[in-house]
Amino acid sequence: MRVLVYGAGVIGSYLTHVLERGGNDVTILARGKRAEELEKEGLVIRHYFQRKTTVDRIRVIRTLDTDDNYDLIFVVMKYTDFSAVLPILANNKSRNIVIIGNNTNAHDMQNYLNEHSDIPKNIAFGFQTSAGSRENGRIVCIRGGGGQMVLGGLEGPIPFKADLDQVFSKTKYKLVYHEYIDAWLKNHIVPIIALNFVTVIHERQMKKIARDDKLLRQMIAAMDEGFRVLEALGYPLTPAAQASLIRKRPALMRLAMKIYHILPISRLVDGSIGEIVALSRVFHLWKEQTRVPTPHWDSLEVRFNAKLS
Repeated sequence: MRVLVYGAGVIGSYLTHVLERGGNDVTILARGKRAEELEKEGLVIRHYFQRKTTVDRIRVIRTLDTDDNYDLIFVVMKYTDFSAVLPILANNKSRNIVIIGNNTNAHDMQNYLNEHSDIPKNIAFGFQTSAGSRENGRIVCIRGGGGQMVLGGLEGPIPFKADLDQVFSKTKYKLVYHEYIDAWLKNHIVPIIALNFVTVIHERQMKKIARDDKLLRQMIAAMDEGFRVLEALGYPLTPAAQASLIRKRPALMRLAMKIYHILPISRLVDGSIGEIVALSRVFHLWKEQTRVPTPHWDSLEVRFNAKLS
């Protein structure tokens, strides 16, 4: 199938690698220095746990024109970049789009595409459960197994599910279809924001975070407060095990976070400060809509903002 991956960062690069190795006709959209790297050196990925490096030669484009037609478009980028891409997607004649990444306003994005597209769009949302960083023109990819994406539609089953299953049919990549993907994405940003709060507070000194038991306790408590805000807004807690572990086994969760921050892998996970700032602002608005007390979250947020000022 003819597939476009719109975005050549850590997540988009691994997704492109998977789709290419799965026998698809894959194009990647990149710009500037990243596009030049891909054209000159190919798509170079160091698979951290697998202890191997792969190189794929991928077709590279820098713009998506109106008449460019793909069976599937995967839009993979930071939350703060989606707004600039939506008009381009609306103007393009491809129908099937999967928007991948941290997302607080999936419904607004879908409404925009529906209202501004001449051709009806089929839209799904998802999150790829991998991480990593960029180093000297290559991607360091941190993943388990062949990779995984949680995805779903906002209004029932994804109309192009058969196409999705087909493009990944010759890969070890796992698709997990979720009935309430909007709630899943909102739940996901709670630990993401809290983790990045403490990372910035201790200026990415991961071992210092691991030794700061008081801060880890505060982070776990803040996550619980975040889930209570979502509950107050009417969103189900999903995956339920995530919130349950944080609430019922905080000591175990704290130990897991301590171990994570000791390991070298924690220093290889890049986080976008701009994205976290934007997500935390949205979450602040959610908090204001409820009467849920969030003292631990508020304290971390104040310290996080102070570090950025």
